[in-house]
Amino acid sequence: MPDADGGASETRDGDSARSPTAVPVRPARSPDEPALRELQALLPEPSPGLLSYGLSTGTVLVTTAGAGRLVGYLLATHGDDTHLAELVVAPAYRREGRASALLSALLARRPDGERVTLAVAADSEPARSLYREFGFERVGSSETLFDDGTALLLERPV
Repeated sequence: MPDADGGASETRDGDSARSPTAVPVRPARSPDEPALRELQALLPEPSPGLLSYGLSTGTVLVTTAGAGRLVGYLLATHGDDTHLAELVVAPAYRREGRASALLSALLARRPDGERVTLAVAADSEPARSLYREFGFERVGSSETLFDDGTALLLERPV
């Protein structure tokens, strides 16, 4: 998870194999910020500065339910590669294909051959399973990235 100045982040949302095409995904907008902050508070190590950066650069995707209520988001940072920094879905909306839909939307927006990287908690089997389904492979680990345990470093080419 990121520190206060926006370091790397962990993702913990598991997902089912439901089709992500049925789940609405769109870019975040400024009025979404309060709902995004509430969702970010679900992360073990939220980074408000990183979320502000993502909103200002347009690198946040959201999924909605009901009357447009935000129930999940993905925050990526872009440089030489894309780094999936945060992915969270509200507990009541997990196992509906929302994390898969967000991840699919991110990958569809990236150029061919660009790597996508992320860090995931070693003890988060639902998240690790999701990333395996999308072709992410372990390239390392870190004992210092997360305050609460080992981070597995994953990547995949788009």
